[in-house]
Amino acid sequence: MDDKRDGNGMPTTEPGVTTGALARRLGVSPTTLRTWDRRYGLGPAQRAEGHHRRWSPQDVAVVEEMCRLTATGLPPAEAARLAGKRQDSGRTATVPGPRRPTARPSEATLERERRGLARAATRLDMAAVAELLDQAVAKHGLVAAWQDVMVPVLHAIGRKWEEAGDRYVEVEHLLSCQVSRVLHRSALAPSAAGVPPLVLACVPAEQHCLPLEALSAALGELGLPQRMFGAAVPVEAVSAAVRRTGPRVVVLWAQARSTASMPLARHLTETRWGVRGARGKPAVLLGGPGWAGRTVRGALRPSTLPEALTGIARLYPELTAAPAHA
Repeated sequence: MDDKRDGNGMPTTEPGVTTGALARRLGVSPTTLRTWDRRYGLGPAQRAEGHHRRWSPQDVAVVEEMCRLTATGLPPAEAARLAGKRQDSGRTATVPGPRRPTARPSEATLERERRGLARAATRLDMAAVAELLDQAVAKHGLVAAWQDVMVPVLHAIGRKWEEAGDRYVEVEHLLSCQVSRVLHRSALAPSAAGVPPLVLACVPAEQHCLPLEALSAALGELGLPQRMFGAAVPVEAVSAAVRRTGPRVVVLWAQARSTASMPLARHLTETRWGVRGARGKPAVLLGGPGWAGRTVRGALRPSTLPEALTGIARLYPELTAAPAHA
């Protein structure tokens, strides 16, 4: 086999492992490794143009550290910062114990971020809102940023709108639009091919879909394939989507009890597709407060976004280990 040579005519080698091999070793998807590289810079230090990326032992050590840190419950952005120290110093970052409340940013810190975001939204300063949202995701990770920053500010502005009549409607709309932009960016990350997708849809008459978008974004970060249909999806459309895509999981979101459709949920738990002898059925996940106090036989009912992510990830063992979000 011919030796490869560098620009000075000296022999070169291509040490290290491929992205696919490393993903299998770590128990994550190749998309997860590419996302960590793109978002946090945790990728191969040496790259040859026109060739597959190869991970050196030091590169592997960095992402192994990332896996250990996220498994303790540390937000991805903070885990990446600590793991990245390996690249800078060649030393192993300290691995913390199981995540405790003190690992979470202080309430005073979070409150400052919320006030800044609320002020920018009230000024209708779209650029500032977008920048603050991006900073929150980079600092805390998507799930924590959603739960600890975005949701509280959305709720606060919603209460202000209710108390002030028609005032602040434009504030809520601007903030919601920018939150949606941040979530969509993560949801559209490349996903694994050749595995059954998830179907995500709001029940008919349900217009409130930002929480479902947050789930979609978190699934995108995990590299899970999905089909997101958004708000107020008619019964016939949900059924057709399930039959056409053969999903492993169907997520139905209902924000209000008045919109939660028990007949639709029961119908989906009984849905089958495929030829006789090889028929499939989806796992049905009921998300949102609209399902509170209601039970559908065979359906999952997570109470939080991290719980939903953990349950879904367990249904895709070939792609990713279950996430460890606090």
